[in-house]
Amino acid sequence: MTTPYQHQSQAPVPPQGPPQGPPQAAPPMPPRQPHQAAPQHPGSHAQAQPQAHQPMPFGSPSQPYAAVGPYTSPIPVRRTHLGNALASEWTKIKSVRSTIWTLSVMVALVAGVGLLVAAGTSDTDYSDVPTTLPGFFGILLGQLCIVTLGVLVITSEYGTGMIRTTFTASPQRSRVLTAKVLVFFALSFTTTTLALTLVAYASMGMHSGPEVMEPTNDQILGATVGAGLYVSLLGLLSLAVGSMLRHSAGAITTMLGVVLLPSILPAFLMMSDSLRDLGVKMQEYASPQALASLFRIDDSLNSGWPQLGVLAAIAAGALVGAYVLLERRDV
Repeated sequence: MTTPYQHQSQAPVPPQGPPQGPPQAAPPMPPRQPHQAAPQHPGSHAQAQPQAHQPMPFGSPSQPYAAVGPYTSPIPVRRTHLGNALASEWTKIKSVRSTIWTLSVMVALVAGVGLLVAAGTSDTDYSDVPTTLPGFFGILLGQLCIVTLGVLVITSEYGTGMIRTTFTASPQRSRVLTAKVLVFFALSFTTTTLALTLVAYASMGMHSGPEVMEPTNDQILGATVGAGLYVSLLGLLSLAVGSMLRHSAGAITTMLGVVLLPSILPAFLMMSDSLRDLGVKMQEYASPQALASLFRIDDSLNSGWPQLGVLAAIAAGALVGAYVLLERRDV
């Protein structure tokens, strides 16, 4: 027996409609483009399913750096050597205005003062001195230009901070210093020797005759190559001092003391009998006395080559110290 409540709990019977045909297949969807979301029915709240990652072709905006294999640089890679450092230092030394101005002033002093002295003297003035003497007066002033240039070749990079870039491009610091030494020495020696040679032969052309003392080959060699070598070694000593001090003003002041002090101090040392020998020896190896010996302006002087050897030894020792400090100190 059923109750009214049991009739109400039964599921309602769906209304009968017209007969339906067999189920039809859904129309095919168009192919989806890469990274294109699937179309959703308007008004539906279903979230789009994440799409699987598909590789993109090389060069597309979404994947511009696709790995296609090991990269090969079109620029040839080769090991650097001393020739590269020499080319770099030559480019730097010829591009700096201070180099051009300093060398121009040196040539103007050596050639200008020498030619003025040669033009202002007569033939009788060269009866007991060689006609190459006028170059001596010009080189006394010109050597200060070479000393200054030798300091600036290395200290200017420390002052501007360019030395960091130089050591980054060439981590072997000894190679950089070697290139600076070779380029500077070649430039200073060539320029100084050419200026002295010009003055020497111009003076010999201005003064000739029976009363004129004709210079010998040794005197010409000393007044040109010897003096040029002496001044260039002073420049190398200045470069070594600049590398050790790394300060332009301090290094220039030190080198001025090295050049001028041995010429001034012997006058005071000779006042004492116990220091007289020291004063004579210091005066003999001072820069003016060494250059005068190379020019053979007096028969009592030696040939000047011993002073040249002593200066070469001092410059070599200073360069060794510069190499050691350059490797041990930070930039």
